[in-house]
Amino acid sequence: MAKLLIGTAPVLSCEGLQKSYGDQPAVVEVGFDIAPGETFGLLGPNGAGKTTTISMIAGLLRPDAGSITVAGERMSPTAAAAKGAVGLVPQDLAIYPDLSARENLTFFGRLYGLAKQPLRTRTDEVLEVIGLTDRAGDRAGEFSGGMKRRLNIGIGLLHRPRLLILDEPTVGVDPQSRNAILESVEQLSGEGLAVLYTTHYMEEAERLCRRIAIVDQGRLIAEGTRRELVATLGEQDLVRLEVFGDAVAAAEACAGVEGVRSADVEESTVVCLMHGAGSRLASLLGAVAEQGATVTGVEVREPDLEDVFLHLTGKALRH
Repeated sequence: MAKLLIGTAPVLSCEGLQKSYGDQPAVVEVGFDIAPGETFGLLGPNGAGKTTTISMIAGLLRPDAGSITVAGERMSPTAAAAKGAVGLVPQDLAIYPDLSARENLTFFGRLYGLAKQPLRTRTDEVLEVIGLTDRAGDRAGEFSGGMKRRLNIGIGLLHRPRLLILDEPTVGVDPQSRNAILESVEQLSGEGLAVLYTTHYMEEAERLCRRIAIVDQGRLIAEGTRRELVATLGEQDLVRLEVFGDAVAAAEACAGVEGVRSADVEESTVVCLMHGAGSRLASLLGAVAEQGATVTGVEVREPDLEDVFLHLTGKALRH
């Protein structure tokens, strides 16, 4: 079980989650906790089980086994109190384009059961948080992609949830809107909201998330802070070789070079994790040349979170 911030009780606690579709397991023994004010990253390639995990945590899907508690309440598809403590912001936009930003918030606020005057006050607060106060009366269909994303987040915040689930909230947005979304998430976590965050952008996870869980093939294969995850690779160098030719054959040849711990392929690049890159670089280049490929670029650096992900899953996060 993941470690919590000292002196806090978890907003979310899930343990031993399992879900299968027929004979195909989608989630296998997944568990973690999230504390108040903590942004927790859930990373995995497509098909890793992230969506199924999120759906179970939000009460949309019943797990085959395991337990989920949100704000002290046991979660299930019929648990109104637990589901009321969750704000779910899906990757697909859930807004009405013909309504204004304020009308969208008002509509969803009424679905949440908020009374008229408290809803008006809360709508103003949410518009301020998502930076849309000056566009409150404009049709959502006229908004940029980033503004629609921000409105989507605002809808998830209306009922003051204890846990906010953000599924790829910056996909397809411009850099300015993306930064505005990240700043909003930082502000919300600073105010004590627990956030479960999935993203394809590793730099977002590094910026926002105190802890990160990596899932692959339905299993949680690593969890910890950025520093803890990178430390699993040890004191090693990361060598990236841009290759013209058969990159797979080149990677297999590099894997046989002394000191190479792993050699993976990322598009046309061979990524090697190894000891003593400075003294063994010539051997790597020679191994590639023997396969009839040509190295067109070389980069040597310390590993980062992206490299941890590639090493553990064999896939780039945006694969």
